[in-house]
Amino acid sequence: MTWTASDIPSLTGRVAVVTGANGGLGFETARALARAGAHVVMAARNQKKAQSARDRILAEQPDAALDLVPLDLASLASVRHAADEIIATHPTIDLLINNAGVMAISERRTEDGFEMQFGVNHLGHFALTSHLLPALLRAPAPRIVSVSSTAHHVGRAVDPENPNLEGKYEPWKAYGQSKLANYHFAVGLQQRFDEAGLPAASLLAHPGLSDTDLQETSVRESEGGILHRFFLWLARSTGMTAERGALSQLRAATDPTAKGGEFYGPAFVNNGPPVRKPVLRIMGLQSSIETLWQVSEKATGVTLDVSSPGS
Repeated sequence: MTWTASDIPSLTGRVAVVTGANGGLGFETARALARAGAHVVMAARNQKKAQSARDRILAEQPDAALDLVPLDLASLASVRHAADEIIATHPTIDLLINNAGVMAISERRTEDGFEMQFGVNHLGHFALTSHLLPALLRAPAPRIVSVSSTAHHVGRAVDPENPNLEGKYEPWKAYGQSKLANYHFAVGLQQRFDEAGLPAASLLAHPGLSDTDLQETSVRESEGGILHRFFLWLARSTGMTAERGALSQLRAATDPTAKGGEFYGPAFVNNGPPVRKPVLRIMGLQSSIETLWQVSEKATGVTLDVSSPGS
């Protein structure tokens, strides 16, 4: 049976944090969660766009509960400040959708010196999840959804000797690494929840090929390479709408039958309704997860320990 946003159960009384909620998949995710009754924290770097996104949702749903919080995932200081602001208002959080990201941009660094795609797509979310963990673990059945991509199939596990790909940078190589890091993070986080006997769930999702501003931004910020322009054309001509593309992460976040460790994506690889996908237990997976944790904690200075959240 096809799963749609109408299948989202009532979320009245729940608090959801969505990163990158100012546009594209993040906006559609925030809108659907608000429609279901959740109090949604829209965490985004561009606050002008975030305010416009909030106004659009309120125009459709005047009673929607929406907070705006500035969040720049390319700055660990901003991540910490955003988490503190969120927890001060919402000491209990039910859902965290780590949605925001950048794709195949030209080489550049975050405020803290990390390769931008690894820094924004993974390290920023790693730190944010850790900071919000105390509030998440106060909820009866919290869920954390990491948004990956089919590009994780071509990504390589993080090299602890060169996580920032210095001297080896290629836009799509870096993107694949960051999306595989999302995959390893989600699987590893669920393992830690299981080991600690916690009711929290970590799930994966990918949106397939969706026509959002991600491709246009990729072209603009990568000096318009051929492959970038091809994916922009492909998304515009054959991609799903952002509303349909967001369904995979919405299902992972809200389907009562979804379980920790599961992966949701379009039925037909990059298109179609959201279905459960296999989580491939490939050789070296556990080693890659442990290496990612070590690299992430060293880089961010944040210890993501579910047995002692808030470290």
